[in-house]
Amino acid sequence: MSVFWTPSPARAEATLSSASLQRTVPAWAPQPSPFRTFRRSRIPAESILLKDISTGRILYAYEADRRVSPASLTKIMSALVMLEHGRLDDPVTVSREAAAARKMHLRLRAGHIFRLDDLVKAMLITSANDACLAAAIHVGGSEDKFVDLMNAKARALGLLHTHFSNACGFDSPTHYTTAQDLVSLTELALQHPLFRSYVKEERGILTAVNTNRSYLLRTTNRLFSRMSGVEGVKTGFTSKAGRCLIAKVSQDGKELLLVLLHASSRWNTAAHLIKYGLNNPSATTSALH
Repeated sequence: MSVFWTPSPARAEATLSSASLQRTVPAWAPQPSPFRTFRRSRIPAESILLKDISTGRILYAYEADRRVSPASLTKIMSALVMLEHGRLDDPVTVSREAAAARKMHLRLRAGHIFRLDDLVKAMLITSANDACLAAAIHVGGSEDKFVDLMNAKARALGLLHTHFSNACGFDSPTHYTTAQDLVSLTELALQHPLFRSYVKEERGILTAVNTNRSYLLRTTNRLFSRMSGVEGVKTGFTSKAGRCLIAKVSQDGKELLLVLLHASSRWNTAAHLIKYGLNNPSATTSALH
């Protein structure tokens, strides 16, 4: 069954206009930083954006318009394209190219067959590059053609500072985005019920349909064990991108979305910023340079 999903034009425009988001990032003189008592006031990430998505307010921004390598945060766009263009009950045969995917992988074997929706779940829960590449090749016909779909989607959404050169998030001079664009993209993706469901899962099982081989999926997001109300979304790491995180947390009627790029002490930094946002709902701090 094909799954084609598009938000209402009004909602998509309100959620996804990069120009609109840029206008919401405050241009006022910087207020006291949430890091003034944290790690000697040093801002511990290359780029940060913290947004209260229940009100639309930006609570903290630092270099949110800087182009950076997104690592596996790329898989948010990949998953969105797969969910919109793929048939989720399709059988997907793992190619030799996909089985040889580098870095984070499940060691899927060439010739094994999985349902497309199970591969999407695997790449979101455990960031498996072999699952991601197998699904991308199936949906696009080749990785290059799939990447064309990703870039077309980015242009359609007005993500003016985003460009992809691969489906899974490997470093490349032509593979980049910004915290601002990632907030827009993630807000859209979270409107999709399957994406929202998948990124909430801490564990899962991936089972081939042509063999009895199964793989245990464990989330890469350690925030689940550190605080309540965590609802995903995605982690990432490469040598160039550093340690990255997009996290959604809902507590006490507040919904926070955090983008953290090239962060030191990623989990402590994320927890500190989220607590800052929960405890300071009216604060809006800009540290854009």
